[in-house]
Amino acid sequence: MLSEVTTEVAPKVGALFSEYANLFPMIDGDARDRLKADIGAHGVRDPIVFMDGQILDGRNRYTIARELLIDYPRCDFIGRDPAAYVVSKNLHRRHLTDQQRSMIAAKLAKLTVGRPSEMAPAGGISSAAAAEMLKVSERSVERAKVVVNSGTAGLQTATVDSTVTLSAAAEIATLPAAEQERIVKSADPKVFAKVVKEIRAAKQVEKKARRTEREAELGQKQRDLPDANFGVIYADPEWKFAVYSAETGMDRSADNHYPTSATEVICARPVGSIAATDSVLFLWATSPMIKDALQVMEAWGFDYKSQCIWFKTRTGEARGSGYWFTGEHEILLVGTRGNIPAPAPGTQWRSVFEAPVGEHSAKPEIFAEMIEAYFPNLPKIELNRRGPARDGWMAWGNEAEETA
Repeated sequence: MLSEVTTEVAPKVGALFSEYANLFPMIDGDARDRLKADIGAHGVRDPIVFMDGQILDGRNRYTIARELLIDYPRCDFIGRDPAAYVVSKNLHRRHLTDQQRSMIAAKLAKLTVGRPSEMAPAGGISSAAAAEMLKVSERSVERAKVVVNSGTAGLQTATVDSTVTLSAAAEIATLPAAEQERIVKSADPKVFAKVVKEIRAAKQVEKKARRTEREAELGQKQRDLPDANFGVIYADPEWKFAVYSAETGMDRSADNHYPTSATEVICARPVGSIAATDSVLFLWATSPMIKDALQVMEAWGFDYKSQCIWFKTRTGEARGSGYWFTGEHEILLVGTRGNIPAPAPGTQWRSVFEAPVGEHSAKPEIFAEMIEAYFPNLPKIELNRRGPARDGWMAWGNEAEETA
């Protein structure tokens, strides 16, 4: 809200610009020339808005009016949210790139809510709120904050000018200031790409080392008595799937091959009691049983995180069973509890595994190998195991043989 407009002669000493006004860059080039020509012909038509003695809106009009030595109308801002006011006044006036808006949002997130003199105790503007105001993603604001907080002036300018991408600038901002300036002065996209690649490679090595250390420490902790428990649980429940017709649908039903259990029975198993505080669950499910599998995962105390797929290969023209589609895949769900380390960047396996179909319900060994590669040191148990336990694993199930 604005107070009554008044007119005064521009002072000889330039007024300070508000930190909110300085969120947006001054206009230059042809756009400034056109504005100056318009003001020279018609004067300053929109009042320059002041707050606490500083210009909140109208820096370009003010500086041009001083250059032309002409009067300008002014008014005082009497609202409670200068940040929102400045953003609303400038976004529709300017053609800003997503990268420029992200940088503005990052600077906005450093400011206090409301008038500094009245509402500073309310705290700063969150990244999410700044992202919403500038119509960019919160992730891009977080990257821009790295550039704003750690980048040199030259790197920030190159980011605003789009000489360097925001993602690359966020990586370069982690380097010493002198190195940042050297890279920016090269103005060579190939140099930017090479430096970013090297930084990310170094970070991956560091993250992999930290993750390996964390996994080993966790494995030792989970084996120590009296609190020993399993950090990895690999389960292939005996799902009971209700077929459409007992006459035509039971020929390939799991009930013909092994006893099955209702989902409620599987949920009631005390799997959570053998799981370590920080642990991971790998849970097999077929497409019709996804909802049940998620129910079981939650009942056992795990939160769903991701999945991978077994693409089944068969000889000749053999196909799987199914109603909407023939079943050519099964799904391995991943759930976690506590603070279990995910694979280090660059070490993740692909999410689709192609392997031949074996005996009914038997799973390819490649999945157990993937689990072992991810968690070599954590104590592991396989539920519904057929045959002897794998080396280094415990096994439980109707058909599990005693471990040697």
